[in-house]
Amino acid sequence: MAMKSRDKEHRRSRRDFLRQSACASLGVTGLVNALAQMRLMTAAMAQGEGTGYKALVCLFLNGGHDSNNLILPIDVASPGNLRSDYQNGRGVLSIPRETAIPLNLPTTTRAFNRHHGSEIPAMGVHPSAPELANLFNTGKAAFVCNVGTLAYPVPSRSAYTSGSVPLPPQLYSHSDQQTQWQSSIPDRPFASGWGGRAADLLHASYNSSAASKVSMSISLAGINSFQVGTGGDVVQYVVRSTGTVPLSGFNSVSDSTDNNPYDGALDPNGYRIDRDQGKRLKAFEDIMRLTHANLHEEEYNRIVRRARATEATIGTALTASATSGVDFNTIFANANHSLGDQLKMIAKLIAGRSALGNNRQIFFCQVGGYDTHQTLLSSHANLVEELSSGLGAFHDALQALGMWNDVVTFTASDFNRTFTPNSTDPARAGSDHAWGGHTIVMGGAVNGGDLYGHFPSLKTGAATGSIDAGSTRGRWIPDVAVDQYAAVLTSWMGAGSNEIQAIFPNLPRFDDPFQTTSANLAFIS
Repeated sequence: MAMKSRDKEHRRSRRDFLRQSACASLGVTGLVNALAQMRLMTAAMAQGEGTGYKALVCLFLNGGHDSNNLILPIDVASPGNLRSDYQNGRGVLSIPRETAIPLNLPTTTRAFNRHHGSEIPAMGVHPSAPELANLFNTGKAAFVCNVGTLAYPVPSRSAYTSGSVPLPPQLYSHSDQQTQWQSSIPDRPFASGWGGRAADLLHASYNSSAASKVSMSISLAGINSFQVGTGGDVVQYVVRSTGTVPLSGFNSVSDSTDNNPYDGALDPNGYRIDRDQGKRLKAFEDIMRLTHANLHEEEYNRIVRRARATEATIGTALTASATSGVDFNTIFANANHSLGDQLKMIAKLIAGRSALGNNRQIFFCQVGGYDTHQTLLSSHANLVEELSSGLGAFHDALQALGMWNDVVTFTASDFNRTFTPNSTDPARAGSDHAWGGHTIVMGGAVNGGDLYGHFPSLKTGAATGSIDAGSTRGRWIPDVAVDQYAAVLTSWMGAGSNEIQAIFPNLPRFDDPFQTTSANLAFIS
């Protein structure tokens, strides 16, 4: 036993040394080469290391979510208190304190220390979010406050206005901030997403090459920046909320009663070819199985063959989910919308995970409509209702599957929106592009029922204590970088400190997210 223990320790020490060497090469060979080195080392040393199942679900709120009205102070307003600042700044966009759903904050909440002292104000969530409030109050969800894209920490409003700290380029631009949120490296041209880099490194450690039959990165919302990797080993696979994406022109070939892609009676080789479409599909696949001398043709064939094989695997997983004993349609009956449909499909794929063959899985889903320049009060209420009911149903599905402790769901968005309205008419007023905002994290591993990060000062302009980024509109300078937020999520998935450093090369510029005394980011056990 002693010999085995020493051997195990030797292997661990050797692995850590090699990974540290790869990380040390970041400044010499660049991010892509360093990740490639670490990926090869991880693959060579990972056999048998990864056990258990974990899935990370990224929910992107496209357009810039106005999280100022997602969580809000609900004390009686008095001069100088947080509720008074909220009402003065939000104006016609403010939510009446009586209609908000109260949150049960623990007395140990630290999210107010940085900007508000030790007093913990009463807080609530939007009245259209009863499921989210219940998840929070039962310890199953948490909020991470004032998260945003940062190249370096911006310690104060004066540091922003003086230009003394490098900023992410094109702040307040939808396309740029979406890309930077999903890459976590805002001061470099886009090359990969942090979800893709995480998959590059974790796939070799946790997903057996013999068992894995589908990509570790599955998207329910098309191709995205978040899941773009560096080496091509883990390529994102797109699934619709209704199932796989079939070959164009053969959509009606599939038999709804099984997973065979051909219509009609079986021939001796197992093909359903008694209809013309089935015959054409068989001919097409025969061609795809040919070997081509031209490398481009051969690579195209390889991609099509892989897609067809994955389509069959997804079908097998969905068939398995139907025998799980969980009635997904009933669970999602009150979440009959785009987000609910995407989360329902993710729940089904988790139910059929044995067919997919992965111990680690990263999902991406997305909903739009969050660019609320107008009619914010009514449109945001509908968006929050969709968000809350979708997360509530997803929780119920994971609980029914016995997978609640194995899945963490988190939100992200382009940016928050301006605290002050752009009109004095409450029926027409909206908010404009801003910066730091609040996110949601949910799952059995989440230390729920608390606020993390640092709730911002709600003072605008140059008022004492303001972190308004050079304006009077309430564009909060983030207290938490995307890198810090994402590092905690990636660590839960199984990435060690050296992998974290490789995935998030800018992370050392910020407070260590695993030191609760500074970053206040211990939102996952």
